[in-house]
Amino acid sequence: MAVGVRVLEHNAMVYRRTWHGSVLSSLLSPILFLAAMGIGLGGYVNRNGGAGALGGVPYIAFLAPGLLAAQAMQTAAFDTTYPIMGRIVWDKLYDAMLATPLTVRDLLVGELEWVVTRLTLVCGAFLVVMAAFGAVRSPLAILALPVAVLTGVAFAAPIMAFSATQKRDSNFNVLFRFGITPLFLLSGTFFPLDRLPAAIQPVAYLTPLYHGVALARELTLGSVDPAAAVAHVVVLLAFAAGGIALAGVALRRRLVV
Repeated sequence: MAVGVRVLEHNAMVYRRTWHGSVLSSLLSPILFLAAMGIGLGGYVNRNGGAGALGGVPYIAFLAPGLLAAQAMQTAAFDTTYPIMGRIVWDKLYDAMLATPLTVRDLLVGELEWVVTRLTLVCGAFLVVMAAFGAVRSPLAILALPVAVLTGVAFAAPIMAFSATQKRDSNFNVLFRFGITPLFLLSGTFFPLDRLPAAIQPVAYLTPLYHGVALARELTLGSVDPAAAVAHVVVLLAFAAGGIALAGVALRRRLVV
C-alpha cells in the first residue's frame, strides 16, 4: 500500500460528507471578491490610468492570479491549523491511526496528499472562473495551477509543523491576524510591490506568497522571465521542503512516546 494512502482515503471520505460547508470560503468568496475588486474597483482603476502602473493590463488581469495564489495560501492554512491540532488534541484520531500499522510518516504524507488534492480542486475551479472573467491572457495560464498548489504546500507544511506543537487553538488567531492576513494584503496581490515603502519591500520579497503571486501572474499574462521563474520555484520548493522536515519532527515528538 502506498505511503499515506489510507490517511488520504479517510480525509476524502470525511470531506464527501462535509464539502458543502467549505464551498463559500473556498470558492464563492474568492469569486465574489474577484467580481467586486476586479470589475468594480478595477473599472475605476482602469478609467483613471492605473493600467499604466500595472504593465498596461486591465486591473482584473493583474488581480486574478494574485487571488489564485492567495486562495491557495488561505486554503492550506485553514486545512493545516484547527484540523491538525484537533486530530492530535481533541479527537485523538492520530493516536487511533498509530495503533494500526500506520506510521507517523504515513500521517504526514497522507495529510500533505490531501492538501494537494484540496488545493487542486479549489485552485482549478478558480482558474476556470478566471478564464470566464476574461482574466487569462496566455495558454501558459494552465501552469498557474501547479504553481498555486506549490504555493499552498509551501504554507501547509510549515503551518502543519506549528500546529503539531499546539495544545490550545488561541495561537491560530495570532497566526492568521499577524501572518496570513498581512501577507494577503502586502505580497503583491492587489498592487505592485514597488508601491510599498522601501523598508517593507525586502520583507515581502522573502515571503512564499510573493513568489507564488509573481509566477502565477507571469504565466497568466504570458510574460514569463525564465530566470525569475526558476528563482520563484526554488524559493517555494525550499519553503515546502523545510516545512515537511519540520512537520515530520514535530509530529514524531508529539505522537511517539
